[in-house]
Amino acid sequence: MAAPPNFEEGQSTYRPSRFNGQYYSWWKTRIHDFIMGEDSEMWDVICDGPHVSMNKVGESGPMVPKTRKEYSDIDRKVVEKNFRAKKILVCGIGPDEYNRISACESAKEIWEALQTTYEGTIQVKQSKIDMLTTEYELVRIKDDESIQDMHTRFTSIIVDM
Repeated sequence: MAAPPNFEEGQSTYRPSRFNGQYYSWWKTRIHDFIMGEDSEMWDVICDGPHVSMNKVGESGPMVPKTRKEYSDIDRKVVEKNFRAKKILVCGIGPDEYNRISACESAKEIWEALQTTYEGTIQVKQSKIDMLTTEYELVRIKDDESIQDMHTRFTSIIVDM
């Protein structure tokens, strides 16, 4: 996929790509790969939500969330993954997007808020897929278009699908 016009040269492998409200699918792929490169379990936290450590009340009582004082070292490490994932996502967005997600308490909530904002609901996604399928089926080289330009346009349609 061609880099978007706002692509910053010299991006670091030590910090996530910055999303400024444009080219969400490009950023989404890059941030996914960045997080997977850092720690694949963080991606699980984004998909599944944060881990909640539980205690059983009495022998046959209900399970209740542990207080922070009750956390073991293992509990702290697991809970920490949500905050690390959250940090990466927050560091990878601009101020306008931050305003959209500032009330989110988990990395999963942040990810879902961004997806809903930029990709829409399931119905909107299906509508986009239908539109792209039609565009794919009707793709033809334009009179003033080079093969390379047509290939780039065709590839963009496929990637967006």
